[in-house]
Amino acid sequence: MTSGWRTPAAIIICGCLIAMISFGPRSALGLFLTPISQANGWGREVFALALAVQNLLWGMGQPFAGALADKYGTNYVLSAGTVLYALGIGLMGYSNTPGMFDLTAGLLIGFGLSACSFNIVLGGFAKLLPEKSRPLAFGLGTAAGSFGQFLFSPLAVGLMDYGGMQFALLTFAGLLLVIMPLSMALATPRKVADVAEAPTQSVRQALREAFAHRSYVFLVLGFFTCGFQLAFVTVHLPAYLIDRGLSVEIGGWTLAVIGLFNIIGSILAGLLIGHMPRRYLLSAIYALRAMSIIVFILAPTSTINTLIFGAVTGLLWLSTVPPTSALVALMFGTRWMTMLFGFAFFSHQVGGFLGVLLGGIAFERTGSYDVVWWLSVLFGVLSALINLPIVEKPVARPATAAA
Repeated sequence: MTSGWRTPAAIIICGCLIAMISFGPRSALGLFLTPISQANGWGREVFALALAVQNLLWGMGQPFAGALADKYGTNYVLSAGTVLYALGIGLMGYSNTPGMFDLTAGLLIGFGLSACSFNIVLGGFAKLLPEKSRPLAFGLGTAAGSFGQFLFSPLAVGLMDYGGMQFALLTFAGLLLVIMPLSMALATPRKVADVAEAPTQSVRQALREAFAHRSYVFLVLGFFTCGFQLAFVTVHLPAYLIDRGLSVEIGGWTLAVIGLFNIIGSILAGLLIGHMPRRYLLSAIYALRAMSIIVFILAPTSTINTLIFGAVTGLLWLSTVPPTSALVALMFGTRWMTMLFGFAFFSHQVGGFLGVLLGGIAFERTGSYDVVWWLSVLFGVLSALINLPIVEKPVARPATAAA
């Protein structure tokens, strides 16, 4: 229930702004790979390892952050995460040893993101908005994160051109603090239960129920591919394009195009989950991703081909999030939705960890990203298949039904 100024429209607008601001700086970090590596005399594997750790810790912290948000309130978790995230971003440019860089770009940003990213926002939407509004709100919240990518990628290039790498990162840190007042719109009560779930269900019971449910396990495993592909492209695509003779500006604009077109893709996915089986939508997204990667790596490298790849990738970028989060809410209700989606996101981030790390290792060992591109294709095909057997209905709870 909401009251006063916290109308559904205000909740959605503030949540979308949080998603935009939190996702924007993180999505632009790949643009800092070359300048930070050159400034410190590092190989690409140092930067790749820190961001791989970031992805892993983001995923590891997500279920715990989700459980805290479910129990104590979304706004408190968002604010705490913002502080960690801003510290990590601000100190990145002053980290002149690999260990310090792992601490700032890896640990601080990773745990900060787990508590203030769009995943927590979607959990707040599930609790605060009426059921009929959730699918579109999930799509809008995801799209807002992509709009942040569209804004922050060229902004990062412009800020670095104007004041250098450290200036750009400190500016990002300052912008992140805006999340704290916005989070008040997403304040959730400590306990929320709906008629589809057992109001007294504990954390342990919720986890036991979820991981004994085959469809949830399939959903979690399939989400691994999304993280692998997204993290690899976000971190390594700009450097890949430079290696192929294109400018850093093309890398920045390609990431921006991905973010722009994902606004369309995410909203479209949010609309489609109300009109078609969600498992088929997920399967189609993963299959189309695999096909687009094959075409991109086999076609001649050019500005126009790269921007087309960015547009197609954008349509499929985070469009997996609305159907995935909607399936979690459908299966288990909203009481522990943020936490259970957090475990799915942990799988996503394990994929992200491997995508970033293997990208750096592959380049240092072979001078090429080809192996990881083809792994992305393979995982896309496997995820397209594993989502097909998912059963789209609430989990059976005989005791609740009897009551």
